[in-house]
Amino acid sequence: MKKILILNGPNLNLLGTREPALYGNTTLPELEALCQATASRLGFAAECFQSNWEGALIDKIHDYGRLYQAGAALGCVFNPGALTHTSIALFDAIQAVAGLPVIECHISNVHARESFRQHSWVSPAAAGIVIGFGVHGYALAIEGLVRKYGAP
Repeated sequence: MKKILILNGPNLNLLGTREPALYGNTTLPELEALCQATASRLGFAAECFQSNWEGALIDKIHDYGRLYQAGAALGCVFNPGALTHTSIALFDAIQAVAGLPVIECHISNVHARESFRQHSWVSPAAAGIVIGFGVHGYALAIEGLVRKYGAP
């Protein structure tokens, strides 16, 4: 069964308690269960990974690039958190894995927030973007990834 990586960046481990008016009350484990159920329903396995460390996120993207090249992964749903707006290294990592479809996903509508959140270094490397649908955006991103890039 092909895998889909659900990758979450800094501070997303605090979901459910961090600014619930903005990010909701769903915890990271609940979000991961939603992603696993969505992927399973579509015939895929979801691997969930969260890190507050940029290098760990880059390493995971590299790992999935190799899995994608081997035919064992379909792609990645990635919420880079605040690194969206600062990390050229994440852009480079996505570009470097040649072909791995990455769907950028954000819980809040970053374009309706502070001006510094309105630029993404990840977006130009992403195959698609889902923004502002709360945690349900992850399910939409998984479904879009599967519809665009293939059946199991």
